[in-house]
Amino acid sequence: MSARFDAIVVGAGVNGLTAATLLAKSGLQVLLLERGEALGGQSAAVEFAPGFRMAPLAADPGWAPAAIVEGLGLGAIEQADEDAGITVVNEDGQCLSIPHHVGRATEAIRARSASDAAKWPVFTQRLWKLAGFLETLYQTPVPDIDARSLDDLLPMLGVGQKFRALGRVDMIELLRTLPMSVWELADDWFETPALKAGIAATGIQDLQQGPRSGGTGFVLLHHLVGAPHGSVRGRRPWRASPAAYSSALESAARRIGKVTIRAGAKVAKLRIADEAVQGVVLENGETFDATAVISTADPAQTFLEWIDPVWLDPEFVHAVQNIRYRGCTAFVLYALEHAPTIPGLPAEAFAGVVSLSSRVEAIERAADAAKYGEISESPHIELSMPTAVWPDLAPSSKYILVARVQYAPYRLRHGAWDAARREALAETVTGAIGRVSPDFASRVIHRAAWSPRDLEERYGLHQGAVSHGEMALDQILFMRPVAGWGKHRTPIDGLYLGGAGAHPGPGVLGGPGWLAAKRLLKDRKART
Repeated sequence: MSARFDAIVVGAGVNGLTAATLLAKSGLQVLLLERGEALGGQSAAVEFAPGFRMAPLAADPGWAPAAIVEGLGLGAIEQADEDAGITVVNEDGQCLSIPHHVGRATEAIRARSASDAAKWPVFTQRLWKLAGFLETLYQTPVPDIDARSLDDLLPMLGVGQKFRALGRVDMIELLRTLPMSVWELADDWFETPALKAGIAATGIQDLQQGPRSGGTGFVLLHHLVGAPHGSVRGRRPWRASPAAYSSALESAARRIGKVTIRAGAKVAKLRIADEAVQGVVLENGETFDATAVISTADPAQTFLEWIDPVWLDPEFVHAVQNIRYRGCTAFVLYALEHAPTIPGLPAEAFAGVVSLSSRVEAIERAADAAKYGEISESPHIELSMPTAVWPDLAPSSKYILVARVQYAPYRLRHGAWDAARREALAETVTGAIGRVSPDFASRVIHRAAWSPRDLEERYGLHQGAVSHGEMALDQILFMRPVAGWGKHRTPIDGLYLGGAGAHPGPGVLGGPGWLAAKRLLKDRKART
């Protein structure tokens, strides 16, 4: 006999933990299923060498909306006070550091260009204000263009008021910036190549498109939601560990006492009858009954792998098949005997992001290779040193360096990812680091290269896409995951999508899971 629950949540990353906790707080008996042995999803640290652990997908912790933190009683989760931001290393060995602090960044830029330094405070203020509008948009259910009832119209009214509050100039700037290329945006403001490259690097994260592509201005703003005022890259990390936020969620879920957690529970299929979800079947044959299921897996896995297509309209299936994933991010993880050094680069810069692409043109050329299924010979490489923030991830007096690599496409023109191609990528990246840090190779104890295919296998990410579907203007809001199904409901009654493939997308910690659980509870109340 299968066990019965009020709701089942698939996936125990931050979205799944958020959804399960909210449902349990509302009185439901919840089953939380996790394919891996540890909870936390992408924030869970993995041992890649004896004694060396890292969660490379959690380098940018994301933004935790206050409504979720307060609504689930998570308490204060302390962030580190690092101010490194992003540093761009030039071909000539010079470094341009762009910290979060506006004043310090302005002084660093002044050494290159007085004109750019004068513009920097105005530019960062504008980015912060425009990203602030997205904060409002990301905390509300997606606006329904067919809304007629007052309940459906209220979120749209709130978003409209926030938009009007931007003022005439910034309203125009928002509408102008969203479809722009990040290259054009940087060119509009600045003349220093390294500064423009540092800005552009944020606009192409996890995107198989170069900085010349339209809509990368939106991607830049998306990744700045919740970032410190003055930042052009990233949110401050959690002080305790990469998994501090997911650990707080797990504690909250267990504290309520209505969440049954099963790790190592890989879903094989969803049980459907009469166009309504009936429960979940695991790969080991176990079955669990529930008339409500929230999947935090990506849309491809949810709809194309777990559901018999007989239950889905062919047009819907076709739309899901056409979602662009195109994973193109790889990682090379280094276990180091000694801390890395780059001449002219302060050690504290490694607490942030160190970019080895000093010109926007170089990033665009790297993207060109990926367009044709090739691994760029000169990829866009960003370095960070997790042990600068969390020294206990490595043995005493040892270090970890993470190289984030774009563009290494999931689909290769000739063959597929294998050990030889991973090793070739590791050699390319190690060589690039060695050109700015001559003694780097002698410090390496161990290295491990993870391709997009490895990310697919480790984390269940379709095509290795961390984003669950590229963040592009035609794949957001009511078009995420596909047009007409942006409100977390699905064509299967009782099945909801609450992962990063749903509104508001990746980087908003628990945002999709929170909104999916809210929608489930609203529908449940309407039936009673």
